[in-house]
Amino acid sequence: MIATLNGVVSEKLADVVVLDVHGVGYGVYVTAEDHGRLVSGEQAKVYVYEHVREQAHDLFGFLNRDTQGLFEQLLGVNGVGPKMALNMLSIGSATDVRQAIAAGNVKFIQQAPGVGKRVAERVVVDLKDKVGLVSVDLEATGVLQSEAAAGKDEAVEALVSLGYTVTDAAAALQKVAPELPTEDRIKQALKGGS
Repeated sequence: MIATLNGVVSEKLADVVVLDVHGVGYGVYVTAEDHGRLVSGEQAKVYVYEHVREQAHDLFGFLNRDTQGLFEQLLGVNGVGPKMALNMLSIGSATDVRQAIAAGNVKFIQQAPGVGKRVAERVVVDLKDKVGLVSVDLEATGVLQSEAAAGKDEAVEALVSLGYTVTDAAAALQKVAPELPTEDRIKQALKGGS
């Protein structure tokens, strides 16, 4: 089993990059986001998912282990194969896809090539409670708040689960006193501040 590949990006094709690992070129399918981040001639490490079939041995690579984990969760949904899962991860960042699934946003998932309404609904139903939106890192999203609200914020998580984006949830909570209990902060945010 190949778990990771560490080599030089020798070629970038449509949805495949070729990683030269000590003279051996591995063709690796990657998401649109990772394709844009990989630079020809530069060293790169990718986490690999191997898909072996009778006629093919495909490698799917991810710059981030978290994205690979979401890819594998998508594969667990009936009717979703590796190429379709990769297409879903190419319509936005892994965080965008997780948020869409958690919020039940079927239309967002349907934007992926080859994904119909039924498959998108199945993805949402099967993974809504499993996508791991346990904590929202506000600093990573570029949202600045007081130190008390940075990092894990249950109120932000609750608003995101109700369909808010992380940015909108954080903006709504900026108008609410941070010392209030989480439940009260959520209620105040939903009312539009205090």
